[in-house]
Amino acid sequence: MKKIAMITGASSGIGASAARKLAGQGYDLSLCARREEALEKTVRQCEKLGAQAHWQVADVRDAGDRERFVSGALERFGKVDVLFNNAGLAIGLDPLLETDAEDARTVFETNVLAVIEMTRLALPGMIQRGSGHLVFMGSIAGRQAYEGGSVYCASKFALRAMVDSLRQEIAEHPIRITLIDPGMVETEFSVVRFRGDKDRADSIYKGIKALTGDDIAETVFWSISQPPHVNISEILVCPVHQADARKIVKCQT
Repeated sequence: MKKIAMITGASSGIGASAARKLAGQGYDLSLCARREEALEKTVRQCEKLGAQAHWQVADVRDAGDRERFVSGALERFGKVDVLFNNAGLAIGLDPLLETDAEDARTVFETNVLAVIEMTRLALPGMIQRGSGHLVFMGSIAGRQAYEGGSVYCASKFALRAMVDSLRQEIAEHPIRITLIDPGMVETEFSVVRFRGDKDRADSIYKGIKALTGDDIAETVFWSISQPPHVNISEILVCPVHQADARKIVKCQT
């Protein structure tokens, strides 16, 4: 029986790359994202690679969307083997005192609360079956804070704490948990962060060969393809010229 992977934020970037990678490796998929046209494109690509796909336009911050998404996947496939909590965002690089309260709420609802609730929906079935893998999209910002990232960094530090606690809480069950912390990945992440200002987003990556969504998709697949007794607890992956969250050497001409 084919394994089923559920991926949030699958319309572009890391989520879409992970969907295509897993489709090519024999997984069937349950995918959600907010943008219908982009999500449909990912679904078509995955189906061409041989995957069956359940998909739903959904905002992970919405309780009804989350519940319909998970229940639809279970109705279609009967199980979820892998949940990749990928959906997340940052908004701006403003200092804390200049950060809009609604933006801060959006970041925390997406990066922390929605992840908690998606996990609460998918995990009981994994426990009942005695198998499953939870993969969380963290960030180097969850290990080291940086100026202008107070809210985003706080959300990723919170995610790390939740994952560490959850790992202890379900240790008696054969459920694997992996936290993946990327450094600079060139996707639409910065375009969203800067509210559609692509020139400003592109300037972040100028002069450095950043990671790609496909690089992180390879990391996701490697972590979930280990033998059942092997758990890759966490992975920090960065471009070769990124030493940490703040030290980045731009050297390309």
